[in-house]
Amino acid sequence: MEIDTKAIEEHIRGILRALGDDPDREGLKDTPKRVAKMYKEIFNGMCYTNNEIAEMFNKTFEDDLSLEESTNDIVIMKDIEIFSHCEHHLALMYNMKVSVAYVPSKKVIGLSKIARIADMVGRRLQLQERIGTDIAEIIQKITCSEDVAVIIEGEHGCMTTRGIKKPGTKTISTTLRGRFNTDPMLNNRLMMLYNK
Repeated sequence: MEIDTKAIEEHIRGILRALGDDPDREGLKDTPKRVAKMYKEIFNGMCYTNNEIAEMFNKTFEDDLSLEESTNDIVIMKDIEIFSHCEHHLALMYNMKVSVAYVPSKKVIGLSKIARIADMVGRRLQLQERIGTDIAEIIQKITCSEDVAVIIEGEHGCMTTRGIKKPGTKTISTTLRGRFNTDPMLNNRLMMLYNK
């Protein structure tokens, strides 16, 4: 899907008028174009499905662990900073830190790819819970591991700057797949690593 910047420009002009301002005044006349350009960048993830993102960042290395043994080795990448926008209010979700963990099965993903996946998934109209689900699904596809966990902590503009107005409030969500969901010992190891 391509982002229609011309349509965004037209709608931003309408929003400026609806707010009681003149979109043709000097300070605003380029605003619709700037906003459309910004939206194209910050919502770039909307142009791709999870499958397409998995293909885009499918850089893996063959794991040299014995594939016949069940392993509980955990790869965890912590504190990947991303931002996103709440689909309910178009408000910024910010100070978001994503942690992704998986148990290697057949493939080991390049570390920078984990951060790129988290970033791309955030560049959509989202819910924090869906960000975790989308990242987990993509990591599972790329690594062929069922055992994936995603923990996200973030602040939401729809909580901090409007409505209840509670700055500093953080939302934490977890997405647990495979043995992270069923094996208490593996889950405890994950939480110990996450809380270090």
